[in-house]
Amino acid sequence: MKKLHVHFTRGGSQGGAGPAGLAVGQLIEHEGRVHFEYNADFLETGFNLSPFRLPFQPGVYTHSDFQFGPLPGLFDDSLPDGWGRLLMDRYFAALGLNPEGLTPLDRLSWLGTGTMGALTYHPSSEKEISTDTVFNLHDLARQSERVLSGEAEDVLPPLLRAGGSPGGARPKVLVGVRKNPLISGERDLPEGFEHWIVKFSGQLDHTDAGTVEYAYMHMAAAAGLIVPPVRLFKTAGQKGRAEHFFGVQRFDRQGNRRLHVHTFGNLIQSNFRIPSCDYAQLLQAVSLLTRHHMDVLAAFRQMVFNILTHNRDDHVKNFAFLFDDVSLQWHLSPAYDLSWSAGPGGEHTMTIAGEGKSPTMDHIQTLAHQAGISHREEAEIMEQVQTAVTRWPQWADKAGVTGRRAKAIAATFPKLRGNSLSKTVIEQRQKNRY
Repeated sequence: MKKLHVHFTRGGSQGGAGPAGLAVGQLIEHEGRVHFEYNADFLETGFNLSPFRLPFQPGVYTHSDFQFGPLPGLFDDSLPDGWGRLLMDRYFAALGLNPEGLTPLDRLSWLGTGTMGALTYHPSSEKEISTDTVFNLHDLARQSERVLSGEAEDVLPPLLRAGGSPGGARPKVLVGVRKNPLISGERDLPEGFEHWIVKFSGQLDHTDAGTVEYAYMHMAAAAGLIVPPVRLFKTAGQKGRAEHFFGVQRFDRQGNRRLHVHTFGNLIQSNFRIPSCDYAQLLQAVSLLTRHHMDVLAAFRQMVFNILTHNRDDHVKNFAFLFDDVSLQWHLSPAYDLSWSAGPGGEHTMTIAGEGKSPTMDHIQTLAHQAGISHREEAEIMEQVQTAVTRWPQWADKAGVTGRRAKAIAATFPKLRGNSLSKTVIEQRQKNRY
């Protein structure tokens, strides 16, 4: 039997029972089943950390949703997937351990206080990793390529330290940003530094994936989406050829204060690897959880943006919520992971009123009506998003996306039809522009 104490850590990387952290409860793994029990004192705070699927009440809760996974969604959000899990497995294999034999609580213990969000796990297992903190992005990018291809027998300590907790498939590292040199951002940062994530290219990514995402984030901001600050980190690269890596400021940190983040997929315990959700479910969850119409409008706006920009990697973990432990309110998080994507089988990962391949204005308007969005609000959002998308060539050029690549992306932007609309504003403006 394995037992872990879960803490809600507001600030700093220490997870004690003092000012830095509140004891949430205990996770117990016994005979292949995971059990959780909230501490009575934590229940009195009113911090309901996962309102939909984890009972906020005394007594032992036994996780039984094995179709979703071995852990309740609240704690699964602390585990990395894709890239972070790969690094974790490499580390354990180097110790002579079989990664397949590790339990979810083993992995949470390994992360300890080095998690995203506000939840930390104790006791944490010791990781004998170098304390060197200065980062060379070029070297880490090359190392990540070797790791992905299976060529690297050992993982560089800085890559292991700062790349082992973020989710997502693309290689990435947590960094502290002020001025060069960058430092590790896994733990608390010295005064004057900010918490950022820097992404490298995956094996299936286009060579300019970073600049495309950078352009998309600026286009999203112009479309009215709330997005974190972004930047391109430039290195000399090989043979003097400049490399650009996409970076985004973390919204689970305010200085060294940690914020509780819960992805939509894990809130409802829907496996993001198996497309099974519709935007109707997202909009309903936003309404029920936040009880704020502005958050519903923000989610609807992001849906429209994803449709009009052919971002079909819109799975359930690419939407998240932030919990304010002062007001006890939930809000939709800033938008993230916005970029061009073909999607599974050429379809949106989340359907739009049941349609994944060729959504129309009818589908969009159906969801707007179901979500209580007025015709005026819908029209204003459509107009603002369409106006921003018509400026795609400008965003792409400013980011450094090649003209050929920018045109190829623009050619995939959908031509929405439905109701009495034969042409949308975006079609008309693209015709004039091109």
